[in-house]
Amino acid sequence: MALSTNQPISATPSGAWPIALAGLVSLAVAMGIGRFAFTPLLPMMLSDGVVDLPGASWLASANYFGYMLGAIFCTLQPWIWARLRWLPALAFSSLVRAGLLATGALTLAMAWPFPAAWPALRFAAGVTSAVVFVYTSGWCLARLSRLGVPSMGGMIYAGPGAGIVVSGLLASAMVAQHLAAAAGWVVVGLLAFGLSATVWRIFRGGDERLKALGAPGPQAASLSATANHGPAEMAVLTLAYSLAGFGYIITATFLPVIARAALPGSAWLDLFWPIFGLGVMTGALLATRLPHGDMRVRLGICYAVQALGIFASLWSPSLAGFVVGSLLLGIPFTAITFFGVQEVRRLRPATAPAFIGLLTAAYGVGQIAGPPLVALLLRHSATTGEGFTLSLEIAASALLVGAVMYAWMVRAYPVLK
Repeated sequence: MALSTNQPISATPSGAWPIALAGLVSLAVAMGIGRFAFTPLLPMMLSDGVVDLPGASWLASANYFGYMLGAIFCTLQPWIWARLRWLPALAFSSLVRAGLLATGALTLAMAWPFPAAWPALRFAAGVTSAVVFVYTSGWCLARLSRLGVPSMGGMIYAGPGAGIVVSGLLASAMVAQHLAAAAGWVVVGLLAFGLSATVWRIFRGGDERLKALGAPGPQAASLSATANHGPAEMAVLTLAYSLAGFGYIITATFLPVIARAALPGSAWLDLFWPIFGLGVMTGALLATRLPHGDMRVRLGICYAVQALGIFASLWSPSLAGFVVGSLLLGIPFTAITFFGVQEVRRLRPATAPAFIGLLTAAYGVGQIAGPPLVALLLRHSATTGEGFTLSLEIAASALLVGAVMYAWMVRAYPVLK
């Protein structure tokens, strides 16, 4: 599927903008807040003494484990509905609405001074994030395609970056005011509810529903399109995509903590995370302007750019190094998601939501591995800085391996004209 059309912006159907913006806000809530608000709030939690770095690693892993299971549910959904035929054919929009409400509630609940409950809360937030991501993508991309503007789908993937910027700036302001981490969770939880209210009426109705495997749908006629793309090709794509989850997650979880260790006392410490978010937004919007091309080539380039971003902060642990590294890590972040989703829609057009779930689950597996690796290396390293350095070197190497895998796929599975 092409990423852009010849249709000028002035000729864009008026109904497309509310759909694209609703998707952007939905992912800002589910991903930028529900998943990633933990990153800028972590230094506040460490300062309050309510968690230490190993404990934070396991909280992060609980969230990523939930994200993986939520994605697995989305992948297995057609088989589940085929065996439990009494289940209603829920609309994607209803699942998105429920997920947005749950995100706000679970984020607020992190202010509860009962640390034993936090892993369960972060786990549930991960499940919710995956469900909202998959079904927001399915709902928005299907509607934008029907309106003839599939390239506008890239806009929705600016949402996580927007959420990261807003939550990061809020956290920076709260640090300056010496607020407790519990207050921070309340603020971002209320923000999640407020943003969800702005798009509530847009997510309603539609033909996009959970269906049993084999049930007829609007894309049933395209089933034959999968004939030229066997399970081996899908397996390699899935494995390569999982390396993206592992490659970025260490920096995305611990960036403010790593910056504090490298630049103690710097006024920029709490701004590297919003800079990462600006990179995410920029990359997502740039992805919509690219002409037609091979998504695997773009994925490989994105992986290489992220690896370069990680190495930039390792080679130059300075203000400039962290700014450049944050931008280079952020710019490809959701562009990778957009290109991956488009590749799935090319390979499996009739069952795209389920296979988007498969890739998201693989991504989640990669994410789960990152924080425990950090905890292990911190425990066996002489200093915190040494443990983080080795973790980041491993992550960057994984991204380079993924880039090589995409280059191999381009040769092994050429796109048929």
